[in-house]
Amino acid sequence: MTAAAQSLKVAAAQMTAGEGWEENLATVTAAIRQAVTEGVDLLVLPEGILARFIGERERIRLHAQPLDGPFVTGVAEATRGLDLTVVVGIHELSGDPRPYNTLVVLRDGETVGIYRKLHLYDAFANRESDNVTPADVVPPLVDVKGFRLGLMTCYDVRFPELARLLTVAGADILALPAAWVRGPLKEDHWRTMVTARALENTVYVIGSGESGPRNIGRSLIVDPLGVAVAEAGEGPGFITATITRERLEAAREQLPVLANRRFEVAPTPVPIRTALPTA
Repeated sequence: MTAAAQSLKVAAAQMTAGEGWEENLATVTAAIRQAVTEGVDLLVLPEGILARFIGERERIRLHAQPLDGPFVTGVAEATRGLDLTVVVGIHELSGDPRPYNTLVVLRDGETVGIYRKLHLYDAFANRESDNVTPADVVPPLVDVKGFRLGLMTCYDVRFPELARLLTVAGADILALPAAWVRGPLKEDHWRTMVTARALENTVYVIGSGESGPRNIGRSLIVDPLGVAVAEAGEGPGFITATITRERLEAAREQLPVLANRRFEVAPTPVPIRTALPTA
């Protein structure tokens, strides 16, 4: 058995989605080539990068593809023969007219993980649930050279119980693809919550954001003590960091929140609701 790596080089590729999947596949493939050139082990791409969804959000339904469709197949082929793990977000056809918002994890031409978004962005005058089907399964962890990777998507970061569930299950790293929508204080929300999920769970968090006229970009990689070790601006970019088991173990020794916690978090879905219950 191969010994677990003591460090990983990780990257977040920040990009602006084009109108169609062919253009976006070319952009993703270019990011994979750059990751290989820079010796990256884990590459995290943004949420829903299959096509641009500015304006009429029902275009999500029109552009969705199955997991064996041309976009995911093309990304898988770009990883074939590579010792690189890639996390990419698409909209996946489902049995419902509304597709899933799905993360696919690919390595050496194969799918090694899938996560369908739990928390849909029905907030700040947006209604993702009008065009996306919510899932109700906490994603299993994915092994990346001995480091355990948990998966979250965008709005999920506002729900600390999911990050805690993944960490208690053994996650060392949380991948967080996003298409964070612009708005008053929204950049502050993003940075605060990505940092909080890392610090309160003593895990690394890789937030990979879509850039463009609707989205803030601002990808960042945060370490287990809440230090942002790499950050991007508003436009397309590529950020990297080296994460280490030594830093992870030292953080958990200095700040043993996982050992000190008094409450369990159970992966039991509750009914979806759009507002708090009234008395």
